[in-house]
Amino acid sequence: MAPFIRLKSISKHFADVVAVDDLSLDIEEGELFCLLGASGCGKSTLLRLLAGFESPTKGVIEIDGQDMAGVAPADRPVNFMFQNYALFPHMSVADNIGYGLRRAGMRGTELAERVDSLLKLVRLHKLGGRKPHQLSGGQRQRVALARALARRPKLLLLDEPLAALDKKLREDTQFELVDIQEKLGTTFIVVTHDQEEAMTLAGRIAIMDAGQLVQVDAPRRLYERPKSSFVADFLGTISFVDAVVASRDQTSITIGGDLNICAACDDDLPIGAAVKLAIRPEKIYLSRTKSGNVNEIEVVVEDLAYLGFATNYRVKTASGQMFKLQQQQRRSLDAPLSWGETGYVHFDPQDVIVLQD
Repeated sequence: MAPFIRLKSISKHFADVVAVDDLSLDIEEGELFCLLGASGCGKSTLLRLLAGFESPTKGVIEIDGQDMAGVAPADRPVNFMFQNYALFPHMSVADNIGYGLRRAGMRGTELAERVDSLLKLVRLHKLGGRKPHQLSGGQRQRVALARALARRPKLLLLDEPLAALDKKLREDTQFELVDIQEKLGTTFIVVTHDQEEAMTLAGRIAIMDAGQLVQVDAPRRLYERPKSSFVADFLGTISFVDAVVASRDQTSITIGGDLNICAACDDDLPIGAAVKLAIRPEKIYLSRTKSGNVNEIEVVVEDLAYLGFATNYRVKTASGQMFKLQQQQRRSLDAPLSWGETGYVHFDPQDVIVLQD
């Protein structure tokens, strides 16, 4: 069975700028899919290509089995939710939601019932008579979402939908967005530059760079087992160790030199192969005394930042290798290490990511 959305070798050029570069991607019906990347990577251009606001320089876009070449935006089974929400200030919440339906000829009881059901869906059923300026930022976001869903599109495109909200409200609204998508089963494609937002929202994430897809995977897979140092570094905080394979067996490798780190690895890497080891901060443990754990290394605290729930550390080995780690706050007889103190880090071989780029 063909995927709901299929992009085949899509490219988009603006004069001498290549915004999307020979990109192919399949998205299934009912997915909540995120396009994640830095500004200028091509993610918003890709969204505009799907909406029909731009035409590809080459390649094919298929939605629900239909080639979109020459299909106007209004004739596509798609709606677009803009970053600034674009609500009409002189209209009530209910009139804003029903605007597209009235333009399509819906009137009377059918219109009232559709608007009422959408107000209930986004939990604004008591606020239908208010104007946009009388709402909070999160409420305006939900009005825009209800309006975008009013004509029951098969595909909803959302460009940085939560960017205008403050941090706490954005975090709360992320879960509301997921809940609404699951209730409706509509396919959502969300563009964002916020890594935590993508991880919270999406069943799958596509990380983009320079108009290309670097890796498409489930959030956990992207974070725990990235395929490149670009993805590892882009998605969260990480420490890298440049190394050479000194020995290996069927399930692990060991690097030589001052650190002598063991890492789980199924790849058939030869002795002498150059690798980059990557370790997430929450996988590294810091203690004041030596414990005899595997991958235990003596370090000195270079910097620390108290966050309340945890403390972030930057520590350095005798050879100058830096590690970033996060210690959760917990009751302990031992006081946490301070700046300039000597301690020991250790980490499990299973938590070491082996990269070859």
